[in-house]
Amino acid sequence: QVQLVESGGGLVQAGDSLRLSCEASGRTFSSFGMAWFRQAPGKEREFVAGISWSGRSTIYEDSVKGRFTISRDNAKNMVYLLMNSLKPEDTAVYYCAKDRQFNRIGSPRRYDYEYNSWGQGTQVTVSS
Repeated sequence: QVQLVESGGGLVQAGDSLRLSCEASGRTFSSFGMAWFRQAPGKEREFVAGISWSGRSTIYEDSVKGRFTISRDNAKNMVYLLMNSLKPEDTAVYYCAKDRQFNRIGSPRRYDYEYNSWGQGTQVTVSS
């Protein structure tokens, strides 16, 4: 079972940047698609960005396109989310997640039920 640990959150001002990191345990990490989700207070958890197991395919939620970049380093068992031009509405707890399907062919997936391992989350707060 892959375990995930997020880091890199914090309090920043609007327009600033942050890079979130997700460290995964387990030798099969490189065979699974990964994603970032977020949950703001009083709201449901939402998809932010996803990346295929190879790193060749990425998808983004519309509100973060052009501002956020997801990447992975399979040699280091790491997934990253670079967040630029942060806005107050980006404030949320950010979660790293692992796709439940091994060596899945196709684009990364958007729905949380398609992921079966989750980190504990890291808080991102953007002040105006």
